Amino acid sequence: MKPLQIELRARIIEMVSQLRKTRRPSRNALISAAEAVLAWKRESGAPGLWQAPPLMVTATLDDGWGHGLEVIHRFGEVAGLSILPLGLLKTPEEIIQACVARHPDILGMTVLQFDTEADLLKIRSSIPENTRIIAGGPLFSADPDLADRAGIDFVARDAAAFIEYLLDVEFSGPRRQIAP
Repeated sequence: MKPLQIELRARIIEMVSQLRKTRRPSRNALISAAEAVLAWKRESGAPGLWQAPPLMVTATLDDGWGHGLEVIHRFGEVAGLSILPLGLLKTPEEIIQACVARHPDILGMTVLQFDTEADLLKIRSSIPENTRIIAGGPLFSADPDLADRAGIDFVARDAAAFIEYLLDVEFSGPRRQIAP
């Protein structure tokens, strides 16, 4: 790991530590924390946590606001992910098509409604096997077994948990960049 990557890791860990001191940081506080690290990253020319940026595709099935995805995009940018936002209220078919075409390392989704389990199963069984699904939303607290049933690899209970996951994850194989 290069010195700037080590410094980035330390800054991310400090950011998470500060966020954890606030019981439930607001969306603005989360974005501001990420922006502070991003400003340093841009000024220093620091790369992301990985030699080559992993690709994360994001979407919502049933969330028309996407505030969680906005925060996750910013935190993913801090970590050094390439991010391809598909948008809000996407069908399983649209998500599957994008994942099959792009072979992302991560599919990030917000899930809010109880009636999405069949959609999640369809997505899991149809996307590339090595694509990790990270999901968030209050539904996973209400139904703690849903992630296992639907093949979700990681449930991000909050933005800090998401970036902690990124600090620990390894990606192997060639990275896919966002094509125009």
